Amino acid sequence: MPIKPAVPATIAATVLTAAAGRALDHRVGSTEEAVFRRFNDCSDALAVPLWPVMQSGSLGAVFVAGAVAQRRCGLPEAAVVTLVGTAVWGGVKAIKPLVGRGRPAAHLSHVSVRGAPQSGLGFPSGHAAVATALALTATSTLPGRVAGLAVAAVTGGARMYVGAHLPLDVAAGFAIGTLAGVVARAAR
Repeated sequence: MPIKPAVPATIAATVLTAAAGRALDHRVGSTEEAVFRRFNDCSDALAVPLWPVMQSGSLGAVFVAGAVAQRRCGLPEAAVVTLVGTAVWGGVKAIKPLVGRGRPAAHLSHVSVRGAPQSGLGFPSGHAAVATALALTATSTLPGRVAGLAVAAVTGGARMYVGAHLPLDVAAGFAIGTLAGVVARAAR
């Protein structure tokens, strides 16, 4: 029996609300720090293999997914994928100043920043949001969605690994991407 769209949407809205409420105080609790450290303290050897996976949450990935959708399913599907991905990317940019929470190095000492230091605010994670939205919007089969969500999960973990995001940032990104993906699928 398929899951009704209201179930993941309700869970995602609850996660987003709770994460934003915690992030608004701009403190990092001990549990959140412990989760962050599990990812950020991993070996530097993971940086190279994780970098391409992280790109699944970039704005460029939106246009790649749109092009693939056009080739496989036609222009209307490509338009939906591109519109949803771009809206999520832009929506996250609009949310960041409302919460105002910085990147991990602004809150914690001894953060391993791998690659170029990220500028701007950290909450929510745009990479996690975009990768999740694309996983739910650009894939039409259950195995495809599961694979896409696995890539989104690795993207979220990788954003903590490189020192760009804290766990609440990533959880909120997953929630935003889930909401967008569920709405887009339900609207079809």
